[in-house]
Amino acid sequence: MSKPLILIPCDVKRYGAYPFHCVGEKYINAVAHGSNATPLLLPAFGAGEELQSLSDHMDVDELLNMVHGVFIPGSVSNLHPRHYGQSLETAAADQMLDEQRDAGVLPLIRRVIERDIPLLAACRGFQELNVALGGTLHPELHKQPGFTDHREDDAEPRETQYGPAHAVTTTPGGRLAQIVGSDRFDVNSLHGQGIAKLSQDLITEAIADDGVIEAVSLAGKWVLGVQWHPEWRFDTNPISTRLFSAFGDAARARLNLKT
Repeated sequence: MSKPLILIPCDVKRYGAYPFHCVGEKYINAVAHGSNATPLLLPAFGAGEELQSLSDHMDVDELLNMVHGVFIPGSVSNLHPRHYGQSLETAAADQMLDEQRDAGVLPLIRRVIERDIPLLAACRGFQELNVALGGTLHPELHKQPGFTDHREDDAEPRETQYGPAHAVTTTPGGRLAQIVGSDRFDVNSLHGQGIAKLSQDLITEAIADDGVIEAVSLAGKWVLGVQWHPEWRFDTNPISTRLFSAFGDAARARLNLKT
């Protein structure tokens, strides 16, 4: 195998009466070209009220033996609030959920970390990383005192929604600062939820000016999560280019180690 194999979990989206397992093309392109890797899409197992975990359908370790990295992408959906100790009534009434993704991704993240496989997470994936390790979320960040509105304007064109929205400041000497080579830069912002309580296992790597945690890492492992969307036009953004390149390098190192 000349390129590392990077696993990307799918969402479940409904088109008419039919559910489809899918990943946005921008995420696939960022892994394929930004990380110079081969993407492998993982279906979101579990259905209906009797949700099942990934391990009910396949040998997770057998699957992870094949791959050299895992990318947890963003989504239009949100984690179900019960995963971080809140009820559905506390969340936005119009939010979209994807409980099949919840059932697969949360245990997958924990096992990937146990196996010491490089992991990169973006937006919803960033939130899943925090929750999988015991952290919590604000279901509606913009309603919390002191925080600005981090959501996109649906009335704007896609290019504007994914344009620079605010700056983040990196932790001096942190993993993210070392990768991107900058202590402050602009990011896009398309999220209604945000970290409330940071997992005790995670380290803050960047914050927005209003105090929202925007990036995290895990000590001793190649695990990095960012709240923004680095996959958007990654090839024209130096921060995104360095981030996906570093992720690809970590996956290649694992590939070379296994061979």
